[in-house]
Amino acid sequence: MRIPGQRIKRTRLVQTEKYVVAVEVELVIPVDAPSEPCYESETIQLLQEIKEHAERDDVDWLTKTGKIYAAMEAA
Repeated sequence: MRIPGQRIKRTRLVQTEKYVVAVEVELVIPVDAPSEPCYESETIQLLQEIKEHAERDDVDWLTKTGKIYAAMEAA
């Protein structure tokens, strides 16, 4: 079931110990609560899936999904 309301695109960052993945997702501004933008369940599942792939070092999958950045230790 889709939440009724205005849909806007935003970039979200998923961070793990080794990677940060930037992905564009859709937020919904509900008609009943316009001050509280929210995610639909499919978006939450995608963000969780991105984190799981990043934790498994699945760089090929991640690069097809968003922009991937590797974490570097400070010198």
